[in-house]
Amino acid sequence: MAFTVELEEWVGSVWHRFITRRASPDFPDARVELASQQRPLAVLFRAMGGANGIGVEAASDRDLLLRRNVLQQIAGTCKQVPLAWCDAANLRLPSSLAVFPEAALNQELYRWLALLAAQAGQMRHWGRDNQRWTQQLLRRYPALRARYTRLVDAHLQLRPDPATLNTAEAALERALCQALREPGSVEHFPRSERAAWPLPLWLYPPQNLASPQAADLGDESEESLTTPPGEHKGASKRAKRIDEGTRDGGLLIVRLENLFSWTEHVDLDRWSDDSDNPDAARVAEDLDELSLSRTRLRKGGGLKLHLDLPPADVDDIPLGEGIKLPEWDYRKQQMQEAFVNLQMMVPRDCEAQPLPPRLKASAHRLRRQFEHLRNDRQWLRQQPQGSELDMQAWLDFHVEREHGQCAERGLFMEQRQTRRDLACLLLADVSMSTDAHLNDEHRVIDVIRDTLLLFGETLSVLGDDFALYGFSSLRRHQVRMQELKSFTQRYDDNTRGRIQGLKPGYYTRMGAAIRQATQLLGKSKRRSKLLLLLTDGKPNDLDLYEGRYGVEDTREAVLEARRQGLTPFCITIDREAGDYLPYMFGANGYTLIRQPEQLPLRLPQLYRQLTQP
Repeated sequence: MAFTVELEEWVGSVWHRFITRRASPDFPDARVELASQQRPLAVLFRAMGGANGIGVEAASDRDLLLRRNVLQQIAGTCKQVPLAWCDAANLRLPSSLAVFPEAALNQELYRWLALLAAQAGQMRHWGRDNQRWTQQLLRRYPALRARYTRLVDAHLQLRPDPATLNTAEAALERALCQALREPGSVEHFPRSERAAWPLPLWLYPPQNLASPQAADLGDESEESLTTPPGEHKGASKRAKRIDEGTRDGGLLIVRLENLFSWTEHVDLDRWSDDSDNPDAARVAEDLDELSLSRTRLRKGGGLKLHLDLPPADVDDIPLGEGIKLPEWDYRKQQMQEAFVNLQMMVPRDCEAQPLPPRLKASAHRLRRQFEHLRNDRQWLRQQPQGSELDMQAWLDFHVEREHGQCAERGLFMEQRQTRRDLACLLLADVSMSTDAHLNDEHRVIDVIRDTLLLFGETLSVLGDDFALYGFSSLRRHQVRMQELKSFTQRYDDNTRGRIQGLKPGYYTRMGAAIRQATQLLGKSKRRSKLLLLLTDGKPNDLDLYEGRYGVEDTREAVLEARRQGLTPFCITIDREAGDYLPYMFGANGYTLIRQPEQLPLRLPQLYRQLTQP
């Protein structure tokens, strides 16, 4: 019996692969994955005028009522197809393309869609808008016409023959083929009960991923919808809100006097299983649409302590009242005043501690390297008197005298001691992601502590004004900024104790932390002001700060700092930083440390490069 079942399963799987392969209109041997093209496509999209801050992501399959042949009906395929679309916040392309028999054509199709999306605006009519955008693109860049023609010719050979369709579908097919050959030549498209065969060269109407029905989940549901660590996050799903059926009311078909005792009744509502389902991620991946409902059921059986603030008697000590800060909303293109509450804090129960013995040798070596910068002497040219002859000034004087233009100038060089006139504020990200391990011995937070300690040892010898702060956040009402050393405090064992007492916090609301650091650094009287941000990832928080919202707010905070005369610079260990940091800090406003364990020694050297005259 078991052998029969296994044989049936084997035959079924072979049949499924066979019929699916025969019914598929794709060319698997020429398939191109979006993952391999994602970064160059994002660069191309922005370079050709696309909105900054929009990343290239995979589009989910979409239902289309297509006319399918017999094989496709037997196999159950071609009910859903991946379609490209773009709106003000998203650029979604198919996760893979195999519509052409040549891989080069599929790669060219990805590039064409990115170029077309860069020209696209709000879609009002699918056919007319795509023709207009194609016309604009070909008119602006005539060199693309040959590539476009090659794609159209290859695609028209694969489209259904109008002779095999009914009257309405054939008329629509002819109109679409005409619109592809000559963009702008078709104004009216015939109606048809069935959708036309997909046009991979056009953008389709966007899916409403940010509708209130899909996004308004409330604070109680945010954690349950996040992707578990280590799980792959695929294309976004369509979602709709449904009303949860109430359990109140109903007919009680029992006489109350038949109950043995009222005191024995315990109200335990355990109708819903709150345990983790190991197959939930796989099942969700297979679903095309997720239905969401608001259930007032508290989870049991586990505590998510990292989402709760610690008790007041063990929490860090707050300094004064909270500070109200603004936040940039890119969707409204306006600043939301007093939107974020930032609380300045100092670590609790952090006793004064000396420098750890493991760092003493590195600190001594850095002090010797930076001592000469404190007493650095600079040659001043064109001086009326000095210890050396200024050969360049003498040559200029000789040439001018030969031409009858003899201007008075000094011909000597003098070496004088120069005073460094700068202040630096180092802002360290201590979110809970820093609790991750780099290797078997060290965590990210350990490297950050060592970096702050060696940075402080170096700058205390150098004599520059500096301050050290850490930050994390838990939604906009709890942005926490730990004061490790202010500009007015000395760098001593008390500061070293605070640094060694740092613990991983919560999330990373960069914009608020940068704005507060800008205010603190802006009060300095020094001529040059450097704001360093040390982080291990991109901006994020439990509320709307995830994704583009956080990136745009951080970018706006960096621009505000530059307008006030500060020099913001980001140091990161995130290998994916090239996808978002150039947009937030500029191409020359950040650096990636590929070996995080080298960060404590690399940061002082980087500071030296940034502050050289």
